[in-house]
Parts: sequence; structure tokens; C-alpha cells
Amino acid sequence: MSDQIKHECGIALIRLRKPLQYYIDKYKTPFYAANRLYVLMQKQINRGQDGAGIANIKINTPPGTRYISRYRSVESEAVTKIFQKINKKYKKSKKAGSEEDLIDASWIKEHTAFSGEVWLGHLRYGTHGQNSIETCHPFLKQNNWRSRNLVMAGNFNMTNVEELFDNLVKLGQHPKEKTDTVTVMEKIGHFLDEENQRIFDKYKGQFTNREITEVIEQELDVARILRRSCRDFDGGYAMAGLVGNGAGFVVRDPSGIRPAYYYADEEIIVVASEKPPIKTAFNIDYQQIKEIQPGNALIFAKDGSYAEHEIIPPREKKSCSFERIYFSRGTDPDIYRERKNLGRALVPQILKAIDFDLKNTVFSYIPNTAETAYYGMIEGLEDYLSAKRREILIEGKPHLEDLEDLLNFRPRVEKLVSKDVKLRTFITNDSDRDVMVSNVYDTTYEVIRSGVDTIVVIDDSIVRGTTLEKSILTTLDKLKPKRIIIVSSAPQIRFPDCYGIDMSRMRDFVAFRAVVELLRERDMEHVLDQVYDQCLANPDAEENFVKAIYEPFSDQEISDKIAEIITSESIDADVHVIYQTVHNLHLSCPGHRGDWYFTGDFPTEGGMRVVNKAFVNYMEGKVIRAY
Repeated sequence: MSDQIKHECGIALIRLRKPLQYYIDKYKTPFYAANRLYVLMQKQINRGQDGAGIANIKINTPPGTRYISRYRSVESEAVTKIFQKINKKYKKSKKAGSEEDLIDASWIKEHTAFSGEVWLGHLRYGTHGQNSIETCHPFLKQNNWRSRNLVMAGNFNMTNVEELFDNLVKLGQHPKEKTDTVTVMEKIGHFLDEENQRIFDKYKGQFTNREITEVIEQELDVARILRRSCRDFDGGYAMAGLVGNGAGFVVRDPSGIRPAYYYADEEIIVVASEKPPIKTAFNIDYQQIKEIQPGNALIFAKDGSYAEHEIIPPREKKSCSFERIYFSRGTDPDIYRERKNLGRALVPQILKAIDFDLKNTVFSYIPNTAETAYYGMIEGLEDYLSAKRREILIEGKPHLEDLEDLLNFRPRVEKLVSKDVKLRTFITNDSDRDVMVSNVYDTTYEVIRSGVDTIVVIDDSIVRGTTLEKSILTTLDKLKPKRIIIVSSAPQIRFPDCYGIDMSRMRDFVAFRAVVELLRERDMEHVLDQVYDQCLANPDAEENFVKAIYEPFSDQEISDKIAEIITSESIDADVHVIYQTVHNLHLSCPGHRGDWYFTGDFPTEGGMRVVNKAFVNYMEGKVIRAY
């Protein structure tokens, strides 16, 4: 994606289902789980580079022994640095113990931090707020009762933080922050406390307090806790939690907005935000990896048993289509196929835009994640050429081309755009800075015929258009093409996201800026005022009023205006923009129909309120998030 945006975080969870000694004997290391977690997190590093954190719980430790360990970091290469710190702990223990000690699970758990059976890792992309150690997951709610401790990390945003905060205050709590992470953890923590108390009251008088503690840890009903906690949540979430006794869960929102996958066998339970890390870490078949269903929670008990439970009645599945277009790794076979389909689906629009003049057109892509869609686009062009040859050779249709040329012709493909290292601009003034930014991308010279060739370049998505305007178009124009056609494998982004992606302000979207200019050019600014009045008059409405500003215009009219916006006066080539259609998006990614950024059809009531508030913020000149 040429316009970088922050997006969904990543989670990684491992639960050993057998005693630690089993893994020492079988895998010849007490650090089997730690090594696997490292792979899970490194293979999801694309999901979060603002920070990382790890928590570990030891099961059945005696009183007076630390059983929860946690490290967090906001340094660069945070995952590596956290595991280096853990490794120092291991080396310290190795010096203190004998060879026999180092293969004795009991000794290791007593003398070594991060040697427990339950692991939770998190990779953070901060969509707002400070990037400090305090904002890094996992979060920890501590208590002197083991089964009241709660560790949480997640990939989520809530749209109703104010409501959740007020509910906590009504319960008598005094939350330290008004953020979704704190409110969610305190809400679940509250019902965890109530569940502990319920079981305690049930057995009070029948057992000693110490005996009741053991009973609580065995009978803790995590599904009941989550049903009571999550019923008020409005947002997209995949949240992972560990209880101090060794139980845990991963719960997913009822629309399936945020992803969560798991694998389990007799040795292990593992959960991650993507499938490829699980496959890589455990060398299993993709068919063995399951998806946690929307509204469900995968729950494991202290004894290692597990099951998937319905927590909230599922809604129509609206899993994030941006996961498929851009965010998730393309090594997932389904995602790889879908991205190729997205590129292939654009071919009819591209052929029309170049007047079917393939001989004078060069195809390329904007690195790096658009490469797969590019392959699909090229395959689609080759299919078109095959169909043309079949018409001539088999069906005998007339043609103007030389038959020899037609048989030998292939689409002209070149790598025209390369991204260089970031250039520092600390000594430049404003006018110089744009020149410096234009050099972030480099190009391949002497492959474009000046004034003759058309360049077609595919990108994952065009969000703000800033990089296109200030860098990529300037770079390509140096080749002196006749035309430059920018192709987006995603539809026009018209509405903010409120479920985890950092696309929260209307003014940031080039499609929104385009439609506002069209309204002004055609003396239709009253539409903006009408929508603004509707939003103000109905702050709790479950309807997206902002859709109305796009209705007077066709997709093509908006695309043409976007092309004007991103084309500076210094560009000599004729610039066009082609976007994917929503219809073709659904055909290409049939199981992932979360398209609210394109259509405005938000899957939750809170999403509708957020988009209306975002528009009000724009009209009032407020450069803030709407949730």
C-alpha cells in the first residue's frame, strides 16, 4: 500500500496440555513453548511494530512462588529484544543449576521465570494515543487469589467506550483511564471476581477456605464470565485472556470482524491472528487450522481441556476485507488466491481505459504487497489474449493484426517502481521537502517510449493519495509516458473504520475530498449542510447519513476527480485512476464481506454512530477521532 496506515494488532497464545516434563523429554528442551511463541510473533510482525509484550503463567506453583511473568517493550525490534531478555533469564538459571536440574521440570519452574505452561504474546499497532510501555499489551489485573488474576491482550477497538466506562462507574469502580483496553479488562475482571465469589459462597461452610480455593479453580465458568462481560461490547474484537490458575480464552466479536484461528492436539492449544504463523511454527496442514466462529470463545480450563462456546448470538459475518486485500500475510493460500482474483477482476476496466492498446502499454505494481494482485492482473490479460487468438484461429473472426505478431505477443511487464530507504528531510524547507519525498521511490529508466507508452501501475488501495501525488506519480512521470493509469485492487475508501484500522478521519480520504470538491463545483454544498444537520439532530441514530453525499455522483466521476487531485501541475502525463468495484471485491473474497469503509454499511450500531460523528468533526474542523 503506497499510503501506509496502522491497522490490526496481532495475538499469539500457547497452552501446553501436558506437564512441562513431557516436552523436556520429547523435544530435549524446557523452552519448547517459548521457541514456538517466538516464531508465532515474528511471523506476525506485519501486524504490529509499535510495541510488543509477552506474559507467562505457571500452573500449580506453591504459595510464595511467583507464577506470572510479563515483559513489554516499545523499542524497535521489540519482539527480538523481549526474547533476548527472557534468554538472559534462562542463561542465569543454567549457570545456577546442574545438568540434572536443567532437565528437571520442577527445578526449572522454581528457578526460572517464563517457564510456565501458558503463554500470551501481543504485537501492537497503536491507532491512537501515546506509544508508551503503559499502552502495550498484555495488561495485567492482579489479585492475591490466583483465580482472580487476569492477563489480557487483544486486537480490537470498541465504539462505545463512554458507555462501557459509565457502566463501570455505576458498578462502583474507579477506572484509571477511559480507554477501550482498560474498560474491557475491568469489565471482564469484575465478572471474574463475581464468579469467584459465587463459587465461594456456594461452598462456604462445607470446606476450608484453602479447599474452596482449589474448588474455585476447578469450577470456574469462563463462558459465563464472558457472556456477562461481552453483552455490552460494540466493536470488532479478538481478545485473549489468561486467568491466574491456568485457564484462558480467546473471544471473537459476533460479526467476525477481527480474525482468530486455532490449532489443538493432545499436546498443545495455539491461537493466532493468522494461519501461516501457526502452520510454520508447528509444521501442520492448513486443513488442521480452524477459525474461531463469530460470537464464540475458545476456552481452555485449568486441566487443559478445551471447547468452543457461543458467547454472543452471531450476526451476519462481516470479517474485515482489508485483511484479505492488504494486512494479512499473502502466504496464506486462500488470501494469495483472493488477491490474484482481485487483480484479475480489474482487467476489463483496464482494457477499456487503454483502448485495448496492449502494444503500447507497460504493466507494473507498487511494491510490495500489491505484487500478488499484479500477478492476477497479468494472468487476466493473458487470458484475454488467449481468447482473442481462439476467436481468430478457431472461430475464424476477422482481425487487423499480423497473425505472427498476435501469436507471439505477451503483455509488456516491467518493475518500474522501487522503494528506497527512508530519506531524512531534517535540513529542508517546505518547498524542498516535497522534492525529497518524491525521491523515496525510484524507477527503472529506458524501458518506456517517451510520449508513446501508457503505464498501468497497480496498488493495494488508495487511501489518502498523498504518496501517489508527492512521490509515485512524480517518479513515473520522469519516464515521460503518454498516460499513467493507477489501479487500486480495493474499492474507493469513503468512510472511516472504527474497528481496529487507523482510518478514522473523513478529511484523510481522497475519495471524500473528491466528492466534497464535486459538490462545491456543482453548487451542491447544501448537501453537506443537510447531512450535518441530520447528524447533529440524531446523534444516536443507527443510520449512516453520510452516504447521501456520495449519491449524486457515479463511481467514475469520483475516480476522475481523484485523478485530478493527485495530479500536480508538474506532471506532464495524462493521469487516470481505476478502482475495484464492490461487486468484484465480494466475488474475489466471498467469505469476507466486511466492506463498511467502501459502502458505509457498518456491521454494528456503534459504527453507524461513529461515521456520523466523524462527519460532524469534519464540518466543525475538529481533527480528532470519532470514537
